[in-house]
Amino acid sequence: MTRLLQHFTEPARECTYLPDRVAQLEVRLELDVDALELESRLERGWRRFGPTYFRPACASCNACDTLRIPTATFAPSKSQRRARKNAAHLARIVGRPIVDDERLDLYARWHAQREGARGWEESSLDAERYKIDFAFYHPCVREVAFRDPAAGDRLVGLGIVDDTRVSLSAVYFYWDPEHAPSSLGTAHIVMLVDEARARGMKQVYLGYRVEGCASLEYKGRFGPHELLVGRPAPDETPRWRAEAPT
Repeated sequence: MTRLLQHFTEPARECTYLPDRVAQLEVRLELDVDALELESRLERGWRRFGPTYFRPACASCNACDTLRIPTATFAPSKSQRRARKNAAHLARIVGRPIVDDERLDLYARWHAQREGARGWEESSLDAERYKIDFAFYHPCVREVAFRDPAAGDRLVGLGIVDDTRVSLSAVYFYWDPEHAPSSLGTAHIVMLVDEARARGMKQVYLGYRVEGCASLEYKGRFGPHELLVGRPAPDETPRWRAEAPT
């Protein structure tokens, strides 16, 4: 049974995605959320990091669109197929998340590259923080690791994914800025849809697309996709509208 430890709406702050906007999140700190409950949250626009569940609660902005890919109709573009082909030589290993120096080093090098390329703030993610955000025990959490057999099984990419048995949810992905094949993040999403379709799952959740934010706009290129309408309450049936890829 779910244990709710905290439920609050954070104070208004500068938006990290669109600096000229003000942002707020509705936050729930919860334990013992099972697969059925997580699927219900995903359907209503919630995301998860460790024991923290959140969704936008901005009073004056609706730029964050919750996006998912229906597996039955997804048609990868030419560039997305090419990304999948570029990663075909890698070993894709699915298992429980691990916290070790190899993963911390990969994350640090990837984030440093993002700081230089995108102007991101510095990140001091240590083993304890990594464990809470990415490896906190949850019945649905999985790690998708990409290793290069031709380079001594070097870890070149890693995704955190939630698996509710109804859908997959892409939580986070980072990669080796020097050794990963081109567009490995794109290949990861295409492969998630391939996996979900093969397992009879209905959709893959990609989280929030934010127009005007280069780090998140790419999600709109996968399609056809669906966007959540509004912010449905727990007892309200979610409505999703179909949209062609951008």
